[in-house]
Amino acid sequence: MSQVLHTPPPTRAPADDDLAALAARHGLSVSGARPTLPEYVRQLWARRHFIGAFATAKLTAQYSQAKLGQVWQVMTPLLNAAVYYFIFGVLLGTKHNVPDYVPFLVTGVFIWTFTQSSIMAGTRAISGNLGLVRALHFPRAALPISFALQQLQQLLFSMAALVVILLCFGVPVSVSWVLALPALALQFTFNAGVSMVMARMGAKTPDIAQLMPFVLRTWMYVSGVMWSIDKLADKDDLPHVVTVLLEINPAAVYIDLMRFALIDSFHASQLPPHVWAAAIGWALAAGIGGFIYFWKAEETYGRG
Repeated sequence: MSQVLHTPPPTRAPADDDLAALAARHGLSVSGARPTLPEYVRQLWARRHFIGAFATAKLTAQYSQAKLGQVWQVMTPLLNAAVYYFIFGVLLGTKHNVPDYVPFLVTGVFIWTFTQSSIMAGTRAISGNLGLVRALHFPRAALPISFALQQLQQLLFSMAALVVILLCFGVPVSVSWVLALPALALQFTFNAGVSMVMARMGAKTPDIAQLMPFVLRTWMYVSGVMWSIDKLADKDDLPHVVTVLLEINPAAVYIDLMRFALIDSFHASQLPPHVWAAAIGWALAAGIGGFIYFWKAEETYGRG
């Protein structure tokens, strides 16, 4: 007598639509899903105290292993300024064409360092903090913004040394110094926006962090940190389009605004046309554009 084995019919795997409907019916949602832009802004604002505390903690720990500690916050840009003064001011003779060259140079170095450090820190904001990103749930934009805030705190700490240098070289205190506040606010917005762009790119391709020092060094040389852009713009053999590009360079715009605010020998005629409009435009374009660009990849950070 033969025995017939009956195998059960193959079960159909549930379709993705069925699983989505089942999850929705029981109130489940995708883990780490990107919130809407308004909700993302609300979440970020709710963690503003974390952003400030994280930036302060990073700044405190930055030089904790050095014997001079926080003094390096001032010494680093001052030593850079000393090197640039010797090379550009003495060897190349740039100081003879620029009034108050030392205040001119130190202001440029301090303001450029703010942008440079913010972008470099932003590039590693996600890739360098994967443990934090994977362990905790929070808007990832908090990281590049906190690093930009850290660099702003460092700049404000260093501004005391800048004021001493200005006074020592005969630059008087002026009411125009108040203009430094909106200039720094616009520069911070620009720096934070670019940092968010670089944070997303650095999260996907960490090797970008190795390339950025070369890009930033090239950017510094065309931003008038060690030389005056308006002197170069007066040369007839320079194409007009090059002059315009140098003048609207965002790093140069913020450096020139700070020089105009702090140094009385730096006159309004040395500023590019519509400089405040350019500063606001760069801040809005980088700040809003960088924020949206970073938000669009929110659910991908820390994965893979």
